[in-house]
Amino acid sequence: MRRVLLLVLLALAVPLAASASSIDITNEGGTITANMAGGLQLSGSVIVNFGGIPGTNLGSVTFSTAGFSSGDLTNGGTLMPGGTITITGNGMSGVPNGVVFQGTFTSAQWEVVGGNYDLVAAIKSTSGPNGVGAVSELTVQGTLNPNGSISLSSGDISLNTTPVPEPGTLGLLGTGLVGMGGLLRRRFLR
Repeated sequence: MRRVLLLVLLALAVPLAASASSIDITNEGGTITANMAGGLQLSGSVIVNFGGIPGTNLGSVTFSTAGFSSGDLTNGGTLMPGGTITITGNGMSGVPNGVVFQGTFTSAQWEVVGGNYDLVAAIKSTSGPNGVGAVSELTVQGTLNPNGSISLSSGDISLNTTPVPEPGTLGLLGTGLVGMGGLLRRRFLR
């Protein structure tokens, strides 16, 4: 009886243990400018650390936010939901080659802190590793140039992925649980 109960708990715990992971990315350089929508656009930023793998150019980070609902590029403010972010690896040093993550901004705040500009945003995945859903946080820091653009000094991106199980996997899990339930019922009726 204990063995069967332990198997049931293990069958439920394994999918839960595999349902979350995190990738921390550090990027630097690049320029933030105003985009056509009146929001922010980052170009030219390179990845210098990908999930603990250091390097000088492991890929790139680009984004374009929706427009400001209040404030502006030079004074800070709140950005409307929308816009996209793309993280691309270059296949070097064990970093995946191609698009690693794409998502849309669900909320974003552009802050002026002691002469530095910070973007703090929450992002929902539109595609990611193995097509899984993810929610991410992005923080970038930069300084204002005389031409009105922002030079990015550093950025930190934390991708917290939450895989979406395939229907076949859920069906197999359900079939196994029904089988274990039948086995338990049979043991109790003896």
